[in-house]
Amino acid sequence: MLFFIVKGGPVMIAIILASVFGMAIILERLFVIHRVYRLDMESFSKTVYRHIFDGKYDEALKVCRQHEDFPLPAMFVAALENRGAARHELEKMLERMGNHYIKNLERRLGGLVSIVGISPLMGFFGTITGLIRAFMAWEKAGNNVTVSALASGIYEAMITTAAGLMVAIPYYLFYNYFISRIKYFGHELDDYSGRLLEMIAKDKQR
Repeated sequence: MLFFIVKGGPVMIAIILASVFGMAIILERLFVIHRVYRLDMESFSKTVYRHIFDGKYDEALKVCRQHEDFPLPAMFVAALENRGAARHELEKMLERMGNHYIKNLERRLGGLVSIVGISPLMGFFGTITGLIRAFMAWEKAGNNVTVSALASGIYEAMITTAAGLMVAIPYYLFYNYFISRIKYFGHELDDYSGRLLEMIAKDKQR
């Protein structure tokens, strides 16, 4: 590995730093998203819905407050505590809360996608500088040029391109994974909170 880093030239340092920052973002986001999904939202929501259907709002609030560190229970608590408000006001409140939680999950993903975009470009930049070095060596050697004289520049050109792609490809897959999970999580928040508002509205009509 050290051999390839040395042969890749100065551009390899930038690519390695980008990969380290990208990996830090990936690990941190994996932890955050895993924590959010530790709550079984389907089981939790069914328990709350059952209490509301039975008119036991205090019991429903009690269940929600036991898990208030998670987004969905926190939204349920806000809706139940303000259930006397008009439905459109509750919808706006829950929408703001949902957007807040989604924004928290999306934090640092802009940095990750920037690393995905810039890593191949740094690799291509290394390709250009490597070829320049190779042609300069060729020009200097003239008719006495040898493969060993060109090897350094060609190494730099090929290694930096490969390194940039090796960073960009898996990191792009992680980025798409995060986006898909966050999008699905947002749909779940909308579905479960919408069902809660419907039950509250029906209870008011009784």
